[in-house]
Order: sequence, then structure tokens, then C-alpha cells
Amino acid sequence: MARTAGDLRGLLSGHGVPEKGIRIYLAASHGGPQTASELARVTTMHRVEAYRFVQQLIAQGLLTETGGRPKRFAALPPEALVDRWIREAAERLKRLERDRDAIVQSWQETRDLLDPNDGRKFSALEGRSAIHRFLGKRIGVAERQILLTFGGPTLASFLDGGVDRALREASERGVRIRVLTDIHRPHLAEAKHFLGFAELRHTSTPLTQRSIVFDRTGALVFVSGEGDPQRGSTDAEVAVWSTAPAVIDGSREYHQRLWGPALRGEHRVVEIEAPNMTVLPVVRGRERESFRRMREIASLGMQATGTRELRLSVPTFVEGIAEQLGQQIADEIDGSTPAELATALQRYYGARTPARLEITREKPLTLRISECFACTDGSTEIGRVLCPRVLRSIFEHRLGGRWGVTRPDPTRHATRGCSFTVKAG
Repeated sequence: MARTAGDLRGLLSGHGVPEKGIRIYLAASHGGPQTASELARVTTMHRVEAYRFVQQLIAQGLLTETGGRPKRFAALPPEALVDRWIREAAERLKRLERDRDAIVQSWQETRDLLDPNDGRKFSALEGRSAIHRFLGKRIGVAERQILLTFGGPTLASFLDGGVDRALREASERGVRIRVLTDIHRPHLAEAKHFLGFAELRHTSTPLTQRSIVFDRTGALVFVSGEGDPQRGSTDAEVAVWSTAPAVIDGSREYHQRLWGPALRGEHRVVEIEAPNMTVLPVVRGRERESFRRMREIASLGMQATGTRELRLSVPTFVEGIAEQLGQQIADEIDGSTPAELATALQRYYGARTPARLEITREKPLTLRISECFACTDGSTEIGRVLCPRVLRSIFEHRLGGRWGVTRPDPTRHATRGCSFTVKAG
């Protein structure tokens, strides 16, 4: 039995399942349907971490939810899993045999277009581990900007491979990280994680080109391997590194063309966790006096346009509230320099709110807000949209000019508070 478990573990690893995901699957296979808390206890993992891997395994078809409260998760029987892998391998082999000549011909045509005087400008990387090791090295020497374009499943892959840590370190030394992806519920936790140190945007346009561009010096273009987690596809990852200007410029242009109309990541998170659109009820006699004028304006507007309900964009509504809150706070505190304003804001939070504000660094000015009502595991991401906008509004109304405020790290804010870096411009 131990040998079978060992063989199954190797197969799972070979099909891209991370070590902690393997532990979850084997625990569910041996122990039958269990809750996320039970699986976390059996595998000695933190409950939140275990739940993330449970969701990944569900997306890959290795676990299924069973009825009841609390939910329990059952493992796909190993024999059914192996049979599925055999079918998929046979299908991939048929596709490869069918497409072989076209692939070779396409590569030959591309190679013939290269200038023979340019020297070697391409190198292939095979296997997820090799790609992740290469990325760690390239990220470590990036100087100004990294543009990432890939689908949601790659977010989880980067967490498991430690690529996110390299990106965070690059961000901390001043490298701008821009991630263009598609954010959906199965990869929501990973998206929140990347929002802690990167500019993240969601595109509804299918991503046909996956690439990572480092400054203007090179681009890593993914040829295959992301797969479709809903179908359990586990093709081996292959990527091509190139310093050819045509490849770099093409990857940059594709990223920038989709970046502009894409939805900001924090807004997409709110859209998933809270309704993006909500109906404003206008019921005479039940509204509070402070909302009477809003009701009258809404009613007049609805009559004038013939509409039957008024819909509000939650992220836009939250940012509007944040702008007004920041302006009101700016009018109540003193300070003519960033340091003076931060000190005044620290006093304001101590006297007016249950939260606590600390100045953790003067250059660049870094503030930490802890014990805030929004900083709980059960809250939506509205707090992460509201708080940076409030701080930005305070500095802009008090000191003038444009100010930027970083977003907090969602993996830490529930226990350590939200950290914000404030910069002019």
C-alpha cells in the first residue's frame, strides 16, 4: 500500500500538483469526505492555506464538494484519476502526431525570417521548475519594469514556485510590476496576493499570448503549458527566452494594448466578492432623513429618463465616498509637509477611530493602519479600495498636487495591519 501511495504521489507531482496539494488529495483519498478544517489538521497546514489548495484541487477535478454543512470534500478515486490521465495522454499524443508537420514548418518559417548576423537570440526552457528558476534570476536583475501577461491558473503556479517572492523583492527595490490576467473566483486568493505588491488588471479578452517582458532587454514567451484547470489539462510547460527586438516589442505592444481598457484588479475583486451593481431602493416613508434629498434626486432622474431602477457601481461609489472622507479629514487637521501631515493624521486616528495609525518609515513615507474594522478575514475587499483612496485624498487636499498611495498586502492585513507607502507624483 505504501508503494502505491508513493507511485501516486509521483504521478500527482508529475502532473503539476504541488506538494501541499498532494497531501490534501491523499488525506481525502484515505480518510473519505472531510471538511477543509479536518484536511488542514490532518495535513498540519494552516486552515486558510489548506482551503486555497482545496479550491485548486476542485478546479483541477481532483476534489468534489459534497452536500451538508459544513461542506465536505471528497477525492476523485485514484483509479478514475489514472484512467483520466491515460485518456488525456492519448489525446495529446494524437494531437501532436496530427500537428507535427505544421509545427515544424511554422518553426522553420520563423527561423528563416531571422537575420543571420544577429547571432543567437532564442533559447528554449522546458519544464515548470526550469522556467521558475530562470524567472527568479531574471527578476533579480530587472531594473525598471516587468510586464506579465498570463491567465489566472499561472498565478497559483507562480505562488507554488516562489516567483511571487522574487517579484515582491523587485517591487521593494523600485521595479514596477504590471500583471495583466483574467481574475475569476477559483484564483481570487492568488489575485489578492499579487495585488499586495503589483499593479494588477483584469481583462475579459481571451489571452492568446502569454509572456513576461523584462525592461526592454528580453521577453519570455510561453509556448504551452498553462492548460485548462476545469478540464484537468496538464501539458508540460515550454517557454522561449528571446532578446530579439521584434519579440520584445511585440510582447510589449500586446500587453499595453489590453492594459488600457482592462479593469483594475481591486475593482474586479470587489465585483466578485460583492455585487458590482446594486439597486438603490427609493421607498417613501422608510428612508432616513439624511437620504431624503438623494431619494428626491434619484426619483426625478428616474422619471426624466423613464428608468425603473437606479444602478450604482460599487467600486466607483466607494471611491467617491473615500474622496469626500479624505477632504473632510484634511480640513480638520494641520500640516504643511508630508511628515507634519502624517503626525497630525496619527493623532486624528487615535482620537476619532478605533483603528491605530503608525508612521513606520519617513523616507519613503510609510503608514500602517491596524485594528481597523475592515481588516478581518470576513470583510470584502471594499476596505482595500477605500483606505488608499482616503489617504490619497487627504494628502492631495492638504498639500496640493498629485499623490500616490500603494495598496496593502492582503496576506498580512488581517493580522499585522495595512501598510501604505505615500509618494508625491
